[in-house]
Amino acid sequence: MYLVGAGPGSVDLITLRGWSLLQTADVAVVDALADPALFQHLPLHIIDAGKRAGNHGLQQAQIHEKLIELAHQGLAVVRLKGGDPFVLGRGSEEALALAQAGVPCEVVPGVSSALAAPTLAGIALTHRGVAEGFSVVSAHVGDGRPPFGPYHERLTLVVVMGVANREQWLPQLLALGYPPQLPMAWITWAARAEQTVLRTTLGACLSDARSAGLRSPSIAVIGPVAAMGQPAIGQL
Repeated sequence: MYLVGAGPGSVDLITLRGWSLLQTADVAVVDALADPALFQHLPLHIIDAGKRAGNHGLQQAQIHEKLIELAHQGLAVVRLKGGDPFVLGRGSEEALALAQAGVPCEVVPGVSSALAAPTLAGIALTHRGVAEGFSVVSAHVGDGRPPFGPYHERLTLVVVMGVANREQWLPQLLALGYPPQLPMAWITWAARAEQTVLRTTLGACLSDARSAGLRSPSIAVIGPVAAMGQPAIGQL
């Protein structure tokens, strides 16, 4: 069993190890954000386990059961997950379930969209004299309160899975002291041909997002670096 990170979107951003395993697999259990071009021409069986807002192909417990079932059949199985399996992708839950069932598992890291999306939008998460670090947070949490910390002027905040509930978590940042004029950017469909970047401020974000028709999947970058850089690094 292999938990493989598919990378942030473009098919050529999967690791060589991940691509090699996918080519020799019997079956792939794939996430919604894994580009179908990765596997559509490969001779393997595809199981859709994609979860999108309000539309879960398989519940998480069902995914665990399916992975264990396939492994016990002696098949070469790739669990293909968008980004990196262990960065806000519940890959660690799947690895624990496999371990408890006695199924050997190798985790193959991938390029996390939390890191790649800002880069592809021309935004450096750290920049000397501007930002010395960054924090990655999921806005989709069970209690409705993402684990935001107090505002720090030299810490970039990256928020994933925050489109649908942005009207709930954005006011939380303002209440924590994040200034309304703080630069912010939304990167939608990073690394895909349809990638778009919306640059705004924390205070104007909600109105600008509505006007732009913001949709998932999008990564939010909040901090002074969001106003810096080229419009698209690495895309010629």
